[in-house]
Formats: sequence, structure tokens, C-alpha cells
Amino acid sequence: MSDKHLSISGIGAADLQTLRTFYNAFEGNPDLLDDSVVPDWHDIPLAPGQAEGREGFKPMIVAFSKAFADIKIEILDVIGGPEKAAVRAVITGRHVADWFGVAPTGRTFSLPIHEFHAFDKGRITHTWHMEDWMGWFAQMGAWPVEN
Repeated sequence: MSDKHLSISGIGAADLQTLRTFYNAFEGNPDLLDDSVVPDWHDIPLAPGQAEGREGFKPMIVAFSKAFADIKIEILDVIGGPEKAAVRAVITGRHVADWFGVAPTGRTFSLPIHEFHAFDKGRITHTWHMEDWMGWFAQMGAWPVEN
């Protein structure tokens, strides 16, 4: 995970480190979730087929890591307060296996993400997230769909 252009406002060092650990998990190490989210973590909304909680999300990270090579997450902005943080970041990588029904293209992508996190005792309890998947489809040449 890179944060070379990171802008931080209103969040403590411990919560920032928790966020870094959380996003590092997406780069192929789902066990880092054990250090960053509570066991009954709420990921909102759940992905299709995703089970609830920390253990339910680990297979999603494994699938993500298989579908995308060279995954990097750059946190751009963190705005927060006590036990809260809003994150604007970008995921980059290369599409190497089927994802959302799109056969591997070998193309690189840049996927903006926006997330809101709630913390309790140094761990994330809730994450509300939105990714620009429509933009990803366009980058892969899969959007617009032709009839």
C-alpha cells in the first residue's frame, strides 16, 4: 500500500495504522484482517456470495488477489474524528482472471474507492464502501454492453 500523497485530518496515529493494515490485506494477505477488524465486522454492502464478518470477507480477498495482479492501494485522503474515518483511495492493478463475468484482459486499471469506517478499541467495526465498478468495466472494454 502506498500513501505518498496522503492528506490526513482529525484521525489519530493508531486508527491510521489500523487503516493501513486493513488496506494492506487487499494486496494479498487476508490474515491482516485479524489485526484490523473485529470478528463480527460489518462490511456494507456485502458482495454477492459474501458471508458476514471478518472470516466471510477473507475469501473475497483471495478471489480479488487471483483476479488482479500487481494490486496496490494508495490512500489519498483520510478525514476523521474519534472512532470514525472517511477514506478516499485508489486501487490499481492488472486484470488477470475472470471478475464479475469479465474474462481476463491483461489491462491495467485504476479503481477509485470511498469508504467510511467506524472504530472501537483500535479495530474497525463497520465499513461502508463504494467503488467505481462501472469505471472498471469501461477500462476493461466491457462497458457499454453491446446488444
